[in-house]
Amino acid sequence: MSNFTKEQAISLRAQLLRASVQCSERCLYQSAKWIAELASSLKDPADFNSPDDPDSDIAMPDGYPPDNIPIFSTSEDDEESRLEALEIGDFLLAKSFFDCREYDRCAAVFLPLNHSPINPSSVSPEPESQTPTKAAKGKGKARAQSPEAIPRPRTTSLPRMSQKSLFLALYAKYMAGEKRKDEDSEMIMGPMDTGATINKELIEIARRLQDWFQERTLQGKEAQNHGWLEYLYGVVLAKSNSNEDAKEYLIKSVHRNPFIWSAWIELRDLLTNVEAFRTIIPKLPQHLFAILFNVDANQSLYQTSPETHSTLTDLLKVFPTSQYLLTQRALLHYHSKDFEESESIFSSLIHTSPHRLDSLDHYSNVLYVMAARPKLAFLAQLATATDKFRPETCCIVGNYYSLKSEHEKAIMYFRRALTLDRTFLSAWTLMGHEYVEMKNTHAAIESYRRAVDINRKDYRAWYGLGQTYEVLEMHHYALFYFQRAAALRPYDKQMWQALAACYESIDRPLQAIKAYKRALIANIAYIEPSSSFGSASASVTTSSASNPTTNVFLDPELLYPIALLHEKQSEFETAASYMELVLAQEEGPASIHPDELPLGTMKTNEGGKRWRGTRNRCDGDDE
Repeated sequence: MSNFTKEQAISLRAQLLRASVQCSERCLYQSAKWIAELASSLKDPADFNSPDDPDSDIAMPDGYPPDNIPIFSTSEDDEESRLEALEIGDFLLAKSFFDCREYDRCAAVFLPLNHSPINPSSVSPEPESQTPTKAAKGKGKARAQSPEAIPRPRTTSLPRMSQKSLFLALYAKYMAGEKRKDEDSEMIMGPMDTGATINKELIEIARRLQDWFQERTLQGKEAQNHGWLEYLYGVVLAKSNSNEDAKEYLIKSVHRNPFIWSAWIELRDLLTNVEAFRTIIPKLPQHLFAILFNVDANQSLYQTSPETHSTLTDLLKVFPTSQYLLTQRALLHYHSKDFEESESIFSSLIHTSPHRLDSLDHYSNVLYVMAARPKLAFLAQLATATDKFRPETCCIVGNYYSLKSEHEKAIMYFRRALTLDRTFLSAWTLMGHEYVEMKNTHAAIESYRRAVDINRKDYRAWYGLGQTYEVLEMHHYALFYFQRAAALRPYDKQMWQALAACYESIDRPLQAIKAYKRALIANIAYIEPSSSFGSASASVTTSSASNPTTNVFLDPELLYPIALLHEKQSEFETAASYMELVLAQEEGPASIHPDELPLGTMKTNEGGKRWRGTRNRCDGDDE
């Protein structure tokens, strides 16, 4: 990034603008917006140094600003270009239908109807003579059990059309299925809301795409695929819970067209842990978007390592005004519990772009934990004035009412957010917190479970489930969920402390001691923000000839239960040593020889940094 030149900046800007046009043509509006914002935040090419003379102020090269960005992109493949030229009228008509959210009409422009919307054979001429069946009593069940009521024969061949038109038609069918799925779903958290409603168009879309891929393979044209249909098939496979196959097709998609940001986002959502992320890194193309994906994936996996911050710093040198990258920086500080720095970045983003609502629900979480009620009230007013029917706005207002202890109103706004978007993770988790405050444990469990179904990486939902089952004194259930939370957040003292307490409750003292020690090590890394987790732990557990003593602060609230557990095990000398450490902390950090510190030989991974958590009811325990 440091050797970025003017010519490279001009080329990159042109490529980004073309990619934004291509995404807009295919109605991937979020990706089109994101890429256009990235292009507009690109450093002005006049500010880049020339590779020949860094200090020279040469004239702008020819071709800047680029004037060859078409309203509609054209394919480099001659056959595709001819097909697109022939279809331009139908394509504009189909896209206008899609823009008006008439998805079925959009798909029907290019794909022949295999059935009538109403099957005549299923309509009785005397509806009053029909006797109600048992399945008709439950609205959701009846619809879910009768997909065969409308025959959908398998398509053996597709009409000849360009890849762009085929993508638009099949994507319109997918969106039509999503729309009907939302219409068939019951009221949020209602008695019939099981979250099991499915998109009934997925099977037909998958069959059509399988036929198309098979035909391209037989014709030897697989290398001429543009990547968009691979992306769509990856989405369909992910919705069908075929995650490994979905990853394979999404990786194919980004190899054939690295500018399909939607494919990168879907690939990120399929990563369940750091090991899965490291596995796919060698399979990714060497591209700018792969670097952006690296930052985004690390942030979504709560990996706040110095390498991630360094990569983000390099990207900001090229895109200095990118609100997306600045938001990623704020979220990294937010996940590492550096609330002050996160709040500062979010505040500057508000001043720069007051109508941008993306990720502001996380900003409201920061203000909630900081108890900054005036700022949260201002943020709620600003978001409501911009768009009161955005899920982010509803979560912000819900957090405001939660801070005022008006939990019923908070739940009302979180429900509203989920009515607008049932996959909005923050609303499910925050609503679970509110139900915990209202002592409605069963509703809290359901909210947390729905959050986990959407994103299994959400440690807050796993931790909330553990807390709720602990309240119900179902400690073995709570143990399982605390273990999942600790696996996702191995550097969080709070996760290990809760796990240790749960082990105590089921009379497993040895495991409880290990968990408390792990929390103690994590707390040392938290207190030493200037050092990495590995170096902090090394300063505690490893002796050094040049530094025979180390000043550390050990949390007495962790040392004392360890001492009591050793006492119950009749290990009185070890218990006495921990009690002495508890007393020593009353006078501040003690000078302790590392060999005298009875922490055992616990190992930690490198790269962990200061972590102060996310918005949760337990955040106040650390503040």
